Amino acid sequence: MTHILIPDAPAPALSLLVVGGGTWTLADQTPGSFTMIVIYRGLHCPVCKTYLTKLSAMMDDARSYGLNVVVASMDGIARAAQAKADWGLTDIPVAFDLSVADVKNWGLYLSTSIKEAEPTQFAEPGLFWVRGDGRLYLVDISNMPFSRPDLDILIPKAKMAMDNNYPARGTTAV
Repeated sequence: MTHILIPDAPAPALSLLVVGGGTWTLADQTPGSFTMIVIYRGLHCPVCKTYLTKLSAMMDDARSYGLNVVVASMDGIARAAQAKADWGLTDIPVAFDLSVADVKNWGLYLSTSIKEAEPTQFAEPGLFWVRGDGRLYLVDISNMPFSRPDLDILIPKAKMAMDNNYPARGTTAV
C-alpha cells in the first residue's frame, strides 16, 4: 500500500545518486519557486522518452519560472545513463536507484513486469512540486504510463503560483 501525501505538509525525504556522479538531495534544493521531481518508469518506457525529451526542450522555460528539476527512476546506473544519453537529457539531473521504500513514501504505484523488456519492478509516473521550505505543493501520481500532466500548461503555472501566492490545494484530509 502506498502512502497518501497531503499538499502543504512536509515532503518525504529523498536523496539519490545521479548519472555523472554526486548525490541529489531534496533538502539541499533552493528553488526560485519549486523543486520539480519527475518520477519516470525507466529506460524501457517509450512514453517516458517522449515526456522527458519534451521536458528537456523546456528546461530554459522551467528555469526562468524558478523550477529546479530532477528526474528519477528505479533503474540502476547503466540504464539511467543510457536513458540520459539516448534521450538527450543533457540539461536535467537524472537520478537512479529509487527504492521500494521511496516509492511507498512518495505514494507512487509499483508495477511488476509484463514484458521481457521491463525490469522486474518499477515505479509508475509521478510529478511533484516542493516548496523551498520542503512542503509539498503539487502532487500528480498515475498508475499508467500515458497519464501525465501537460508540460505546456504546467511549467508556466510556477510563475502564476508564486506571483499570486496561490495556495496548495487538496490540503483537507478526509
